[in-house]
Amino acid sequence: MKQLVAFFLVLLAAVLVGLLAYQDPGYVLIGRGHTTIEMSLSLFTTLFIVGFVLLYLLIRFVLRTWHMPETLRQWRQHRRDRKARHALRRGLIELSEGHWKQAERALIRYVKYSHTPLLNYLSAARAAQKQNAHERRDHYLAMAMQSMPDADVAVELTQAELQLAHGQLEQSLATLEHLRSMTPHHTHVLLLLSQLYQQLQSWGDLKELLPLLRKYKVLDDTALQTMTLLTYQKLLVIAARQGDAEKLQQYWQGVPKDCRRNPELLSAYVDSLIKLEQHDVAEKLLHEALRHEWNPEWVKLYGRVKSSLPDKQLATAEGWLKGHENNAQLLLTLGRLSLHNQLWGKARAYLEASIGNAPRPDSYKELGLLLEQLEDKGAAAECYRNGLLLATADNPDSTPTVNHS
Repeated sequence: MKQLVAFFLVLLAAVLVGLLAYQDPGYVLIGRGHTTIEMSLSLFTTLFIVGFVLLYLLIRFVLRTWHMPETLRQWRQHRRDRKARHALRRGLIELSEGHWKQAERALIRYVKYSHTPLLNYLSAARAAQKQNAHERRDHYLAMAMQSMPDADVAVELTQAELQLAHGQLEQSLATLEHLRSMTPHHTHVLLLLSQLYQQLQSWGDLKELLPLLRKYKVLDDTALQTMTLLTYQKLLVIAARQGDAEKLQQYWQGVPKDCRRNPELLSAYVDSLIKLEQHDVAEKLLHEALRHEWNPEWVKLYGRVKSSLPDKQLATAEGWLKGHENNAQLLLTLGRLSLHNQLWGKARAYLEASIGNAPRPDSYKELGLLLEQLEDKGAAAECYRNGLLLATADNPDSTPTVNHS
C-alpha cells in the first residue's frame, strides 16, 4: 500500500514538473573562461537528477564491494549458526527417542559452531554412554570442561551420573567426593552419594550422610524414612554378625526415635540381641513395645527370649491372654516360656491349644520335643510327622490332624 501511494506521489510530481516546463521551459547558462553551455531549465534538471542517481548508485556499488568480505563472512557465520542450532535440536530429539548413534553424530557435527557447546558435549556423552562407548564418553566430558571451565560442577555431576549408571562405582565415588569437596551441600551430589553408598553397601558412610539428607531436604519424608530404616537395619545385622553386643546397642541408640517403633527394625534388633544372648535387654524392649502396640512378630520373638527372671516373663505374657485367648502365636509363646520355666504340664496345654487354634510347624516341633522329653516317643514322632507334612504341604488348607493319645 505504501509503495502504491509513493508511486502516485512521484507520478503527480512528474506531471506538475512537466506542466511547468511546458509553460515556461526556463533557461540555464553555464560559463567558464571562453566556454559556455546553454540549455533549458527542464533539461538541466533532468540531467542533474539522472547524474545524482548514477553517482548514488556508483557510491553504493563501491561501498558494497569494499565491505563484501565482511558481508560474506557474516553470511557464512549466520549459515553455520543456523546449521548448529538445527543439529543441536535434531540431536536432542534423537537422544530423547533413544536413537543413540544418530544423536551423537548430530550433536558433534557442528559443535565448533555452537553457541552452547557444553550442552552438545554433555548430551553427546550421554549418547556415547548408551552405546557403551566409554572412551568417547570421557572424551566428550573432557571437551565439555574445556569449552566452559566455569561449568566444572555440571560436567562432573554428569560424569558421576554416567559412571554410576554403568556400574563404575569406584570411579563414581572419586568423582562425587571431589564434587563434595567443592560444593559440600549440593543436594544432587548428596543424592547421588546416597545411591552410591547403597550400591556399595557402605552403610556406615550412609549413616553419616543421613543428617545432611534430612537437613537439606534431599529426599521426601517417606523416602528418607525408608533409607534410614534400611541403613540401621543393615548396621544392626553387621554388628550382630561381628558378635559385638556393645556396638549393636550403640547403633540402636543412634537410631532416630521416630524409627525405633518400626516393627521390622525393632524385630531385627531384638533378633540380633537374642543371638548375642542379650536376653534381658531384648525382654525389656519387647515388653515396652507390646504395651503400646500388639504385633504378632514381637510376640513370637518374646517366646525366644530367655530372661534371667523366667517366672516374671511368663507372668507378663500370660497377662496378654485377656483379649487374645485364642491367639495361636501367643499360645505358642506361652508354651515356650512354660518350657523355660520347666512347667511341663502347662507347656503341653499351651502348645496343644496353639495347634488347636492354628496348626503350624514350629508348634508341632515344640510339642514333639516336650513329648520326647516326657518319654512319649510315639506321640512325639506323630507331632514331628504332622509338622513336616504341614511345612511341605502344597495346599495350606489341608492341614493334618494330630492324635496325642
